[in-house]
Amino acid sequence: MDDLLFRYNFEMKKRALPSLTFSLLLFLSAGCSSRTASPDPNLQIQQAVAATLAAMPTSTALPPSALQSSPTPLSLAGLFCEYQFCIGHPIDVAFFDVSAQQNPASPSTYSQGLLAAFNGNLFIQVMWQIAPGTSDPKFLLDTILDKAIDTPTGGLDVFLVRNMNVLYDDITTAASATLPFGGVSAWTCGDRVFAWKVYTQQAETARPLFDEALTRFTCGQ
Repeated sequence: MDDLLFRYNFEMKKRALPSLTFSLLLFLSAGCSSRTASPDPNLQIQQAVAATLAAMPTSTALPPSALQSSPTPLSLAGLFCEYQFCIGHPIDVAFFDVSAQQNPASPSTYSQGLLAAFNGNLFIQVMWQIAPGTSDPKFLLDTILDKAIDTPTGGLDVFLVRNMNVLYDDITTAASATLPFGGVSAWTCGDRVFAWKVYTQQAETARPLFDEALTRFTCGQ
């Protein structure tokens, strides 16, 4: 009898473990019906933004200065800069730290990280990992692809940009009925490998989005 009770309790504990994937977490409210009891990701992000704004100190008015400050020559709209790299993105979305959202005690760092940005028209994901001496970024391209829902077209483009080995391929995806197309890429920069993925409404918009992101990409080497 004790052995049966032990096995019963063990099975019940296994069934109680959550089994959420990152893809389901982000696209739970992107037009597909929910299959799990996971929280609304839009609500989570809104709460995180609200908490951040509430924690910001109230600015103190500065006394007027006789000197006029010169205007900033470079607009930072559509440019994300953190973790010793910068990357371009559409001005109507903003990246947030997925690692910090999942576990506030383990945010992204220089060595590795995960970002995401999305609205009703697109979803972008950026991933990086330290990999000294690596010249082939294919392993991280395979990592950012979700084999359960992402299908590369097979037309892998391999090229060199500013001494960075770059891979790019268009994809189709079942992640969201409203975003069935996209693109995926990976490249080397210094001692790190970066990967990028986008889901879009139209197939022809994925590559221009990537080209814009890479054109504005820089990293601390």
